[in-house]
This record gives sequence, C-alpha cells and structure tokens, in this order.
Amino acid sequence: MEDCRKAVDGCEYVLHEAALGSIPRSINDPATTNAVNISGFLNMLIAARDARVKRFVFAASSSTYGDSKSLPKVEDVIGKPLSPYAITKLVDELYADVFAKTYGIEYIGLRYFNVFGRRQDPNGAYAAVIPLFVKQFMAHQSPTINGDGEYSRDFTYIDNVIQANLLALETQSAEAVNQIYNVAFGERTTLNQLVGFLKEDLAEYDADIANVEVKHGPQRVGDIPHSLASIDKAKTLLGYRPKYSLESGLRQAVKWYWDNL
Repeated sequence: MEDCRKAVDGCEYVLHEAALGSIPRSINDPATTNAVNISGFLNMLIAARDARVKRFVFAASSSTYGDSKSLPKVEDVIGKPLSPYAITKLVDELYADVFAKTYGIEYIGLRYFNVFGRRQDPNGAYAAVIPLFVKQFMAHQSPTINGDGEYSRDFTYIDNVIQANLLALETQSAEAVNQIYNVAFGERTTLNQLVGFLKEDLAEYDADIANVEVKHGPQRVGDIPHSLASIDKAKTLLGYRPKYSLESGLRQAVKWYWDNL
C-alpha cells in the first residue's frame, strides 16, 4: 500500500496499467491473480482517493465479455466471465464505478482487445501469441495454434492504445468520464489468418520462414471463441480514431522484433 501512495503522491491524473495478465496463468493460480488484480487495484484506488487524484484511467479487458455470443462487443452487453482473470477485470470496473459515486474520483476504463507491438516480451510461459509466434518463426520452429485456428480476435496495435489513453487523460467532456470503452481497431482476424500475415512479413527478412509449418494443439480452457469490438462509443465520446490495422501494425512490430530479438 505504501508503494501505491508514493506512486500517486502529487498526481492529478493516474494511468493504471499494471496487472497480472494471462488467462492460463489465472486458471493455474487464481489466488495470485486475485491478489494482484483486485487487491492491488483496490490499493491504487484508495491511494488515489487519499491523494485527491482527479481522474483514474485504467486498463480493463475484453475478457470481461465472457460467454456473450453477440458481435461486435458493445460495452453495455457482457456475459459471464470464463476465467479467474476475467472475473478480476470485471471487479475492477465495479470498484472504479463505486469509488466515483462514493468519493468523486473520475474514472475511465479502457477494455483492451489483444494488444500487440514493439517491445512485447516473447519469453516466458505466458507470452502473448504474436511475439511468441514471431520468435518461433525466426528460429524456424513450428508454433502451435490452440484448436483449429478459426477462433478470431480484434488485434490492436500499441499505438492505437496509446492514443486512447491520451484521449482519456485529456478529455474535458463531462459525458466522457466515468465510462468504460472498448479499445481496438474494429476488425477480427482468425489465428490462421494471423499466421499467414506473420509468415508473409517475416519472409521479407528470411524467405525460408514461409515454409515453416504450423502445429495445432487442444483448445485452451477459458478462451473466448470470437472477439470483435464496437469502437463507436470511443469514437463518439473520446474522439478515438485508430490509425493502425492489424496488417500495418504487424509490419511495424515485425521490423522491431527482427532488429531487436
């Protein structure tokens, strides 16, 4: 708690991006995920309240949509969470709303959809799919797709996310605060399509990567089958205009990985 108080001391605005990510990790160790993502989040809210922070902008998650089958995902229509991680991110939204109503702290929650980009760590047991696949392709190793590869995601390049965070910090609209927003590009791509894009981009640096085969494994427990965001709310209230599609973002990210991994 003391570290949280130091972090927000003298601040008018807080960007809270910290969390213990990964659905599989939360399934393997729900207690730690709960401690970090709920108790840790609450500590930050309390510290922000005591420091008289004006606005608290935080990383929410598309996992909150759970078993909802509706597409595209609209902020006010969610299902039941499918993992401990998803539960924690939903609870964070509820806590932020209560603190706004009870203590007067403005909040904006940003539900990120499958963020990727430069500097994303490809190592570790819970590495995100894009940096992990890039690392494996570069080593001419076959990546493993969970399931048949037809699950789809709204992959979101990091610069789109940065834009949304800055807009959330800077908005002066009373209607825009104390809201939850989807942050995505607004298109969905299957994992099979993603692999095709990655091989195409990486083959520009190493032609042999085009011939690396892909393996298929069992479907992961807790995964949402399809994810596609409606970004109309963020466009209307925040002025959000994402500049990078999956393809254009991948080209940027792949170049960074090639230069730095």
